[in-house]
Amino acid sequence: MARSNDPNDPKGLIFEAYRIEGITLPECRSIFLDWALGLPPECDQRQALVELHSAYSAQDGDHPMTQVLRDGLETAQAPKRRGGWRSRNR
Repeated sequence: MARSNDPNDPKGLIFEAYRIEGITLPECRSIFLDWALGLPPECDQRQALVELHSAYSAQDGDHPMTQVLRDGLETAQAPKRRGGWRSRNR
């Protein structure tokens, strides 16, 4: 069985989703959630999405997972600084 060696897809979930014949949008969303929850904490999720979308959209732009990756890019936000105004003056 072929498996993705992409560090942005360590479990190969996105890779396998593209190989499933007749996969639906809701199934792709579920796989995407599993992918997002399984990323290591040090992984930049937004950058991983950018790279995955770039790789797969060129190959299969009409696939439902491509739409899910695009939706993820639109809603992903950069990490915000933690702490407040009180922590600066201490």
